[in-house]
Amino acid sequence: MPERSSATPPLAEPRPLRRTVHGVTLVDEYAWLRAENWKEVLREPEALPADIRAYIEAENAWCDRLMKPTRSLQRELVKEMRGRIKEDDSELPQPDGPFLYYQRYRRGGEHPLICRKPRHGKTAGKPGREQIMLDADALAEDKEFFDLGDTAHSPDHRLLAWSADEAGSELYLIRVRDLASGKDLPDEIRDTSGEMIWTQDATAFVYVALDADHRPSRVLRHRLGTAQSEDELLYEEADPGLFVDIDETQSHRYLLISSSDHETSEVRMVDLALPADRPRLIAARQAGRQYSVEHHGDELLILTNADGAEDFKIVRAPIDAPSPERWVDLVPHKPGRLVLNHLCLRGRLIRMEREDGLPRIVIRDLASGDESAIAFAEEAYGLGMDAGYEFDTDHLRFIYASMARPAETFDYDMTTGARGLLKRQEVPSGHDPEAYVVRRIFATAKDGAKVPISLLHKRGLVLDGSAPCLLYGYGSYGSAMSASFRTRPLSLVDRGFVYAVAHIRGGTDKGWRWYLDGKRENKPNSFTDFIAAGEMLASEGYTAPGNIVAQGGSAGGMLMGAVANLAPELFAGIIAEVPFVDVLNTILDESLPLTPMEWPEWGDPIRDEAAFHWIRAYSPYDNIRAQAYPPILAMGGLTDPRVTYWEPAKWVARLRATMTGGGPVLLHTNMEAGHAGSAGRFDSLKETALAYAFAITAANGGWKRPT
Repeated sequence: MPERSSATPPLAEPRPLRRTVHGVTLVDEYAWLRAENWKEVLREPEALPADIRAYIEAENAWCDRLMKPTRSLQRELVKEMRGRIKEDDSELPQPDGPFLYYQRYRRGGEHPLICRKPRHGKTAGKPGREQIMLDADALAEDKEFFDLGDTAHSPDHRLLAWSADEAGSELYLIRVRDLASGKDLPDEIRDTSGEMIWTQDATAFVYVALDADHRPSRVLRHRLGTAQSEDELLYEEADPGLFVDIDETQSHRYLLISSSDHETSEVRMVDLALPADRPRLIAARQAGRQYSVEHHGDELLILTNADGAEDFKIVRAPIDAPSPERWVDLVPHKPGRLVLNHLCLRGRLIRMEREDGLPRIVIRDLASGDESAIAFAEEAYGLGMDAGYEFDTDHLRFIYASMARPAETFDYDMTTGARGLLKRQEVPSGHDPEAYVVRRIFATAKDGAKVPISLLHKRGLVLDGSAPCLLYGYGSYGSAMSASFRTRPLSLVDRGFVYAVAHIRGGTDKGWRWYLDGKRENKPNSFTDFIAAGEMLASEGYTAPGNIVAQGGSAGGMLMGAVANLAPELFAGIIAEVPFVDVLNTILDESLPLTPMEWPEWGDPIRDEAAFHWIRAYSPYDNIRAQAYPPILAMGGLTDPRVTYWEPAKWVARLRATMTGGGPVLLHTNMEAGHAGSAGRFDSLKETALAYAFAITAANGGWKRPT
């Protein structure tokens, strides 16, 4: 049981566990917080052992106690953030055959309604009416947690396959609804990743099953009306370091089965028009080679880094013989221009690419080779595309936003080049983009690299260093941070904060090399880039050292733990959401769901002694020092299969036992959710409000800062 009184934080009992790896003795005083039955806990949270539950609940109580003075502020923040959400918002309908499909929310609803209506406004000569195919609010009623996963209507428009997770552990149950009766069929498929793809005859769908270690490893075809035990195995991945995913080409002709990690991929295709078709390999896995596939006519168009194309290129290959020796460059590799993804619509190849840190969409006429681009001239913005359901179309939807400007959805006529505004994101409580300033500046890293920073602040802010700053970072897996519009940070910006995003190495913000320079033995670059970004913001007067609140989640939470160890004096506070902080112990544990797949990203410390030493040198849990730390808020989820609940719990316990001053250190564990936190669109605001109230308190000197 944790030691505590009403005036002191919980102190977890040290129960040292010793082991020797590569000649080094590792001592973990808090390994006992990892429940032996953690797999059972993912399914049944109440199975958590009593001593572990007592400690986590004591931490939650301590967090509640210290944050009690901010309760009115938290309520105010929730009200503000909710006021920026259009409660009865609706997606733009997407055409598919005779219907328009979309999702919308009812006023006050936490979860979406999955809907459709006749495409031409009438059905059998009568005015068309909306059909609510699935009411997720009703499905979530009386459940502590509910997350609607995927929905997929059948090609004949008679059925809707849908999936849901009711524990936060990402174990999805798939069901099928008869859209005429509104009732679900007897078919129930358990322990899936949540995605499903229909065969063209609508008699079966394909899904990915999770194994006993919570890894997506098997692809099966389920025929309606049969038991799950009778499902046909299409593919099983034997390598635990490769996870399996499914997709389909935009033509809807082929199912794509991908096995991949963070460096290597292998794809098989199945003809969805042939009910009994078996997977056909496109290109056998080759270490370091990645590729993804689209289909057009009698060709495959393949995005790949083959032949040294570090920033990727697009090749074409005959569909009946698509092996790599038949690949011919269509969009050649251009260093510094990272091709992010691609899709095909009839007669056209569309690609999303990023150059000089900014995205653009390029449309290529496959017959003539002519290209046109969609881009914007702002300093920092986000851009995305929505291909919809149909293949034979001249129209493409794209979404543009900046940090100050709400998202705008456009219809782009690929024949004429005309673009028409279809929808502008509404902010019901009001929003004036001209009241804000968006900037993109660059920090100089220790080795001279230029680190982009996107930032937002109120117009008229005096840049004398007095403003607090929330600095957000991630920097892993090649994920780039989009400079798009987010309504929640406005609650900080309107209170005088500078909101900044550091585009650190480990992401692909400046190309694939930017990613490589922030992974494995280069991982410390991510941390020093983030620190350089904070120092740059201070030197330019946007804020000051000791006035910055850092925020990051998951692998970005690892970043938070690392910078807390390296530069505690720079920060007024640190918010670490589902933080991957126990890196060495996790990557040494092959039984955890993600560990084998993670080795290409971090290194394999089991078999590679060098990897062991470089991970040990930065792993936040293993590098806690006897020093003062800034106030820290760690947030976890009990049923999180990605960053398990014990990582933030162990981190907080060791911090408390080691630090010589500063703090406080708080832990809040959501006992009813997993990696993404609360699933409801309003429920999740409470967690953001807790984090922002912590940031405001820290920035206002509510707790003593380290010296």
